[in-house]
Amino acid sequence: MKDILAKLKGGDRRSIRRSGEAAKDVSKAPALFADLFAGLLDEDRLVRTRAADAIEKVTRDRPDLLQPWKRQLLGTVSPLEDKELRWHVAQMLPRLKVTPNEQQVVLRILMGYLEDGSSIVKTFSMQALAELAMRDGRLLALVTPLIEQLTRTRTPAMKRRGRKLLKQLKPLRGSE
Repeated sequence: MKDILAKLKGGDRRSIRRSGEAAKDVSKAPALFADLFAGLLDEDRLVRTRAADAIEKVTRDRPDLLQPWKRQLLGTVSPLEDKELRWHVAQMLPRLKVTPNEQQVVLRILMGYLEDGSSIVKTFSMQALAELAMRDGRLLALVTPLIEQLTRTRTPAMKRRGRKLLKQLKPLRGSE
């Protein structure tokens, strides 16, 4: 096993173990990103979850590291059903540079995540949809009514996030 993935093994599901350390390692040595990304497909659910956490952390500042892995993220990783992995994928998707066709794939993934059993997955999916609409105003007509509906009908966390997102989207809606 790669050293970076060894840092992610063990403990229980509530622990992120050394994923922060793994993210820092990749920030210092980006060549390690490939090994970390491989952890998303590890047979150990804890490794998958922690790899997703580390990738999400490192790509906040270095979204370019995710770009070469776009195809795998959209096609192989996003359908995995681990809720902890999905909420990190939802956070990562808006960081990708995508073609119009790939943007449709991203939208389908996030819309599917809105049906997930996890409120956290749904909340991060709402956030991701809003980020995409803020970047591409053509999506405002789709995303804003959806977030309005989710804000009225879903969990308390989704309602709180929805109100915040709607405030951010409101000035952009005026320019439609």
